[in-house]
Amino acid sequence: MEAVAADSPPGRVEGALSCFSFNQDCTSLAIGTKAGYKLFSLSSVEQLDQVHGSNEIPDVYIVERLFSSSLVVVVSHTKPRQMNVYHFKKGTEICNYSYSSNILSIRLNRQRLLVCLEESIYIHNIKDMKLLKTILDIPANPTGLCALSINHSNSYVAYPGSLTTGEIVLYDGHSLKTVCTIAAHEGTLAAIAFNASGSKLASASEKGTVIRVFSVPDGQKLYEFRRGMKRYVTISSLVFSMDSQFLCASSNTETVHIFKLEHLNNR
Repeated sequence: MEAVAADSPPGRVEGALSCFSFNQDCTSLAIGTKAGYKLFSLSSVEQLDQVHGSNEIPDVYIVERLFSSSLVVVVSHTKPRQMNVYHFKKGTEICNYSYSSNILSIRLNRQRLLVCLEESIYIHNIKDMKLLKTILDIPANPTGLCALSINHSNSYVAYPGSLTTGEIVLYDGHSLKTVCTIAAHEGTLAAIAFNASGSKLASASEKGTVIRVFSVPDGQKLYEFRRGMKRYVTISSLVFSMDSQFLCASSNTETVHIFKLEHLNNR
């Protein structure tokens, strides 16, 4: 992506885009660049309204906002092992934590904050940022693939359970115990996502031909969608609609597939 001029109007991005993420209910968009990060409101479909911008931390590659609150989590390539938590309206740093290796992804809801490294996952209590649990026995996860449910009544965590197969470990972030393992695919995992209520979990393997949806917490298969058999694709993201009636998948083919989740008693 080409850099935009520094005198560009609000809602435009200066410099190359290095990362972006929606907040948990898709009401806000966060972007990271070489210069820092910006937060935008998605209240209008006509334009992006900038809520906040910061150049204090350069070279941002992870930025996550907690719903529509003032809490934002930032990780920079200048210190890839350090997580910085800010109250952006006050302009203050709440805390920072350093880890044993580079941070690959961060997930958060109103109860928990999840930090994923290549071979471990750290679970923090979001109210005081206290470290509650370190999951050390995970297979190498170089992309930081993991998911955290966003519903206020649960904090389920999902992450790959195998280097060679598409096994998913379902973990309870409240009780800090493993719930079950799901044999989701023959090949290794490429994408996983919870629905808004945390009652369903979607997954895709690196082949990208089959997308499956499982019930949570029992891990039973509910749906199976075939994306195509002609060639393998890399599915980069899965997302449920807020009402869980649709599931969207995007891939490196520059296409988006939308699947309808029919009522089970009608199938």
